[in-house]
Amino acid sequence: MTDAIAAVMPAANAAFSIVPITVEDPQRGEILIDIKAVGVCHTDLVMVSGAFGTVFPAVFGHEGAGIVVAIGDGVTKVAVGDKVLLTFNSCGACARCTDDDPSYCTQFSALNMACARGDGSSRLHANGTALSDNFFGQSSFASKSIAMERNVIKLAEDADLAMLAPLGCGVQTGVGAVTRSLEAKAGQSLVVIGGGSVGLSAVLGGRLAGCSPIILIEPQQDRRTIASDIGADHVIDPGAGDIVGAVRALLPAGVDLVVDTSGHIPSVTASLGMLANKGKLGLVGLPGAFDAALPVPVIQWITSGGTVRGIVEGDSDPDQFLPELIEHHRAGRLPFDRFVRTYPFAAINEAIADAHSGKAIKVVLTF
Repeated sequence: MTDAIAAVMPAANAAFSIVPITVEDPQRGEILIDIKAVGVCHTDLVMVSGAFGTVFPAVFGHEGAGIVVAIGDGVTKVAVGDKVLLTFNSCGACARCTDDDPSYCTQFSALNMACARGDGSSRLHANGTALSDNFFGQSSFASKSIAMERNVIKLAEDADLAMLAPLGCGVQTGVGAVTRSLEAKAGQSLVVIGGGSVGLSAVLGGRLAGCSPIILIEPQQDRRTIASDIGADHVIDPGAGDIVGAVRALLPAGVDLVVDTSGHIPSVTASLGMLANKGKLGLVGLPGAFDAALPVPVIQWITSGGTVRGIVEGDSDPDQFLPELIEHHRAGRLPFDRFVRTYPFAAINEAIADAHSGKAIKVVLTF
């Protein structure tokens, strides 16, 4: 057992409480990590609502970065002392995983959202009470975390853990949604709905792919300004009126690609009217309701040859994609640091309040 602290969510929609916990020793295939930084992602905030059936008290967090403290039997990918980046988990054995497509692992929900080991046991305890953990195979809202060999990436010795932590989910999702999921080509037009960290990462992905023009739809002025600074050609305030008309004014024939990162169903529905013939809509943002549905106009969709598809983690194969993103960042081609703000771990509730208000875009908690 190892002593640590964690930000525990005691009940749905409560505030996080920083409490002492104990962390079990790593079992076969597991890795004990001293967490140095962890990003806060929209998915964490959706899960705390209890809408997806989480049993509380629970520990979330799925953009961890830290240093390996101990390894379980069979682990060969990393060694004690290595810096690592944590990401989503996958089984490694299903048809999707063996086809280098782990973000669509057939066990994705069980391994990432069930908040327990496969046998139902917990790795984390507080005052003798088992906590729901293993969120995205890590539950890294804690000073110590257990991850699996498949959801850690070894980093260079000089890696800035606080800066790279958001790559584990938000940045890879936004960039990958454009470059991998929708397979953007140079010269294609791109609309991104939502200017949070995933949306701004999608703007960066559009720049990497050579998309033109790139249009961001976002209600907050500060986020529209950053989007313009990092590569958006046009920004639209949805509060100013008809977003479909605003896009069509710029692109009368419609847009080739739309990535929704908002999960706001009225905006997603409206986006169907923006698409050009053979346009593609990628759904990234989680809506607040589990039964949210998108009404697709079937005749229009058939005659225009439209595509709508869900996107998980930007179709990432982390062992291959995350090193690519790190190199893009190192070379200055992926300046996601422009929208990262760090907070001490103990200030998690303040940090989340700032994220909700728009004061912060991408929050990273540091130890």
